[in-house]
Amino acid sequence: MTAALAERLRAGVQALGLVLDDAQITRLLDFQNLLQKWNKVYNLTAVRNPEEMLTHHLLDSLAAVAPLQRYLAQQGGAGRRLLDVGSGGGLPGVVFAICCPELQISCVDTVAKKAAFIQQAAAALGLKYLHGIHARVETLPGPFDVISCRAFAALADFTTWSRQALAPQGVWLAMKGRHPQDEIAALPADVQVFHVEQLAVPGLDAERCICWMRPVA
Repeated sequence: MTAALAERLRAGVQALGLVLDDAQITRLLDFQNLLQKWNKVYNLTAVRNPEEMLTHHLLDSLAAVAPLQRYLAQQGGAGRRLLDVGSGGGLPGVVFAICCPELQISCVDTVAKKAAFIQQAAAALGLKYLHGIHARVETLPGPFDVISCRAFAALADFTTWSRQALAPQGVWLAMKGRHPQDEIAALPADVQVFHVEQLAVPGLDAERCICWMRPVA
């Protein structure tokens, strides 16, 4: 099963145009194993089948990696800080940490056991720049260059709750299903959607996109 999963993961990574080394592939699979193990006790995700986890969690999160890397490259790349809000079992935060090891990544969740899982994953996977934080995002200071979320909340709530943590030139990266027209319309006037990027997740027949947003003075 593990060899078959590894093959599917490699094929998916290739389809997404990502360049990951063997150590990163191994870490992604080890992360999924950790997720499964802790899930039995901590109920981190409703998805329990390993093949479904690969598609619905790993590949779904990996679909956002190339867009994130492109954005960071435009900004000059290294030493950037990313906050993943409502990270739960570390999706996409831990996946970002594995694929972008130079990023300082904090995963915040209001559920203590989920933040503890992130800390455990960081230690087990040797991700020295990954941190789990048990807090409400509204209480966190910044500055973070990118604030991400995946299936977390309506865009207006996400941007309002995390605004104080965003760096002056920072952006929000919100992973969504189909194009969230109603949520975009409900955003306050001082938040601008500057790009809606369609994503194709290998093996997943569902609409996915990233809403890129920034504050407007």
